[in-house]
Amino acid sequence: MSDEHGRIVSLLGRQPRGGYDVVVRNEAGDPVVIRNNPLLADATPMPTLYWLVGESAREAVSRLEAAGGVREAEAAVDPHELQAAHDRYAAERDASLPASHGGPRPSGGVGGTRQGVKCLHAHYAYHLAGGDDPVGRWVAQRLEDE
Repeated sequence: MSDEHGRIVSLLGRQPRGGYDVVVRNEAGDPVVIRNNPLLADATPMPTLYWLVGESAREAVSRLEAAGGVREAEAAVDPHELQAAHDRYAAERDASLPASHGGPRPSGGVGGTRQGVKCLHAHYAYHLAGGDDPVGRWVAQRLEDE
């Protein structure tokens, strides 16, 4: 097991069930966001493309969620912009499916949801990875304001 894979296992608290790449790191080089393969090792669809693994970011977003952040974010962002983010996310994920894949496919947008906001962690991870996500921007602003 590589040191980096060991670090991912430590951050997740378990072995990843599929392939991934580290796509965002903090200033010290520690993983913050991973990009999951759209299929797990057993070919189960993985709807969550970007996963927030960085400890401090994950904890900060958890505090925001616990304080009612999911409802606040959903009320604060334009629903059309949010739907467009779900559509972009799904298109990016689906484009990375092997052309030969004929089994079940991942569905939904950010965090696997089709509409609205389910998980601030997923939206923030997408935002940090460069995705155009109004909820991710909202989370970033709230965390900056803390």
